[in-house]
Amino acid sequence: MSKKKDPSNVDTVTENVIEPESTVSIDESEVSEELPTVLDPIEILEKDLHDAKDALDEHKDKFVRLQAETDNFRKRLSREKDEFSQYANERLFKALIPIFDNFERALEAPSSDTKSLKEGLDMILKQFSSFLEKEKVEHIKAIGEKFDPAFHEALTSEESDDHEEGTIISQFVKGYTINSRVLRPAQVVISKKPAVLAEEKNDEEKSSEKEENPAN
Repeated sequence: MSKKKDPSNVDTVTENVIEPESTVSIDESEVSEELPTVLDPIEILEKDLHDAKDALDEHKDKFVRLQAETDNFRKRLSREKDEFSQYANERLFKALIPIFDNFERALEAPSSDTKSLKEGLDMILKQFSSFLEKEKVEHIKAIGEKFDPAFHEALTSEESDDHEEGTIISQFVKGYTINSRVLRPAQVVISKKPAVLAEEKNDEEKSSEKEENPAN
């Protein structure tokens, strides 16, 4: 005989059944903010290309400006160089003109007195010498000095018993330096031993060689 279910037991079981937890709702906007945005590779390449183009344009503008500045500087330097070449001697000419004026006055003086003329020329010479001194122009020592090809130009030589060979015994034209740099070498005559003395010297040298080498 089958057993009947007790309704009270059924209610008890129903009460003991665990109900499932309520579903938690998730905000999709919050999830989208937390997840990193994945870019398309093509978009990344396009962005890099755009940045590279902007950088290239910026460097190109800098290069063009620099080139323009360089050209302007070159033109200005060339213009200043031309102006310097034209007016480099202006200061020298200003100093020379008064000397030239005095020279003209000396020659145009009505007096025929030779002494007065000489005094005027002496004054001009002193004035010109002072000008050269201020410009660091000095004459090269020559007569009595040992010949130096860096400062002297030997035009000829003369036999001399009174001077050591290679000594400057006379001068045709004075030489000058500016700040120790040669403007014009002094044109000079140098001494040499007389021919007779030169032959005697050669004979003495030969004799001494024979004495040192009797076998020869």
